Amino acid sequence: MTRSITAFLAATDWANATRSQLAGDASNRRYERLHMGNNTAVLMDAPPDRGEDVRPFIQIARRLSTLGLSAPEILAEDIENGFLLLEDFGDALLARLVAEDPAAQIPLYTAATDVLITLHQSPAPKEIEAFTPAVMTDLITPLWNWYMGQGTAHRDLAHRFSILFLPILQQYANDTSVMILRDYHAENLIHLPDRSGAAQMGLLDFQDAKAGHRAYDLVSLLQDARRDVAPEIEAQIINHYLSETGIERDSFTAAYATLGLQRNLRILGVLTRLCLHADKAHYVDFLPRVWGYVLRDLDHSALAPLAPFLFEHLPAPTPEYCTTLKAKAGTCPTP
Repeated sequence: MTRSITAFLAATDWANATRSQLAGDASNRRYERLHMGNNTAVLMDAPPDRGEDVRPFIQIARRLSTLGLSAPEILAEDIENGFLLLEDFGDALLARLVAEDPAAQIPLYTAATDVLITLHQSPAPKEIEAFTPAVMTDLITPLWNWYMGQGTAHRDLAHRFSILFLPILQQYANDTSVMILRDYHAENLIHLPDRSGAAQMGLLDFQDAKAGHRAYDLVSLLQDARRDVAPEIEAQIINHYLSETGIERDSFTAAYATLGLQRNLRILGVLTRLCLHADKAHYVDFLPRVWGYVLRDLDHSALAPLAPFLFEHLPAPTPEYCTTLKAKAGTCPTP
């Protein structure tokens, strides 16, 4: 299969646009901004031969739009070759706005939470996969193979941890009633001040959406590997969600801590893999922050059975540990 961006654009109104590179993510997708006069659009290049598939993005984008949320309008598509031409939401990333004006953090995070409140008013689409406790447990494997093993499989530790953790997930986070976007954080949200209500947050990077627990995306937003969110702000935003939805606090906070631990343990492994296997050493700089979230989540009584096991087997990401990881960047094959 011959892939050609030029050929794709030739069949659209953007054939003569100028192109500039946009920052990507940890996937194999690439993004470009197209300029034509005063108009712009975004090109997504998601190569199928590198495991990418634009169909879930299209499906979820259309679902979000029907709910009144701001997913990018799809201007043109070539599913076979992995090209999408998308509406351009601009550069007002939530992460950038709160870095420039910390006072904006509460109103912007509140607006981002209002998106989830709107999303959770509708059941998850039947066609998307369920994010079950068994799936979530399996997804923690990178913790043992990469963060703990640095490229060496630790199947015994992974199995022993699963025996402890799976029942906790089943007890506190076994709900798959709403759609979760999974990468819901400040670098995937773009403020659109000309829109109102929940539509004022433009949504990106939602192609891995699943049917899961309503606390999951709130954890993703407030326990962000890329930037600090103060515990008092985290608490304030959780309170906003609970007051607007009427959900019972104790069960929700138990689920929130449980899902936070699942997510952050996985992230420790994924970030380490990106360093050791993909030669992206800068991801190691996020490890201490993620470890802090792990400790915060373990403070919840629901997770008390796990703490001794994790503290026995997992090293803290000290400066020395992180330096060692960076020195091995790009040197480890897949275990």
